[in-house]
Amino acid sequence: MVVRNVLVTGGTGFIGSNLAVALISEGCSVRILRRLHSDLRAIGDAPVEHSIGDIQDVESLRRAMKGCDTVFHTAAMVSYWRRQREEMYRINIGGTRNVVDACLRLGVQRLIHTSSIAAIGYPEDGGLARETNQFNWDRYDIGYRISKHKAEQEIHRGVQHGLDAVMVNPSVVIGPRDIKFHGGQLIRDIYWKRLFYYVDGGMNIAFAEDVVKGHILAARRGRKGDRYILGGENLTHRQIISTIADVVGGIQPFFKVPQWAVRSIAVVAEGIGSTLNRKPWVTRELLASSSLFNYFTSEKAERELGYMRTPFREAVQKTFSWYKQQGLL
Repeated sequence: MVVRNVLVTGGTGFIGSNLAVALISEGCSVRILRRLHSDLRAIGDAPVEHSIGDIQDVESLRRAMKGCDTVFHTAAMVSYWRRQREEMYRINIGGTRNVVDACLRLGVQRLIHTSSIAAIGYPEDGGLARETNQFNWDRYDIGYRISKHKAEQEIHRGVQHGLDAVMVNPSVVIGPRDIKFHGGQLIRDIYWKRLFYYVDGGMNIAFAEDVVKGHILAARRGRKGDRYILGGENLTHRQIISTIADVVGGIQPFFKVPQWAVRSIAVVAEGIGSTLNRKPWVTRELLASSSLFNYFTSEKAERELGYMRTPFREAVQKTFSWYKQQGLL
């Protein structure tokens, strides 16, 4: 499929801003949907058209979508704090429902939905998770994972009604334009020598440039109604912290904190967060989500889309250099 006139929801965010800039370099005409008071530091002065609105506001969404052949829906809320669950459901599930309905109404040629590996089930045998792994996180009651799973159900509903939609499932992402330190929080904490311990478990970490290219490849080559994991290397938490420390000059992780101790800290952090009405730095939901070995394979995206992965060390080096250039570290 040829991508020409594009709308990016969440265009001022981490993934959305990187995607908008990449699409411009591909010769696309790019419009972003953003809120009136969005932080514009990530998108900067990129030559994109700004459409003011919100995915929860149907009329503003339709206005933004008019004349676009392709929509990239990256807007989402990430939270592992139970107090924010209702708001997150409105944005991630209700907002995706609105995007799907607007695409159907306006006859958009293709929708690319930024889902997450959070919507993919974990393999009971401890192997690598694939796109075919059905969601099985219900017993953990993790709001973010539930919201991304139900958002995918909205995409499937749209496909059943004739919408040409493809889902991409990025893993944990690091890279430039992460001004709010989402995936980059690890880099910041290790650089500031706050993090020198580790817990059991592991995860998959991808580089933003790869993930953005994966979005564009999915728009061009992805199969209708299908999903593609856009990941990087699978690493233990200790390996991740050790590599970052080596790159940024942090302290090598030298002791392991038991899970029960971190859970106790999370309970206290949640209590303080509730009292101060401030999002805690660690929660029980976050621990439940990250304490396993969440390992994935991007083999399908590599085979069908031509997706390529940057080595983790190189991704850390590029991300750290960007933070230093921007004066953020």
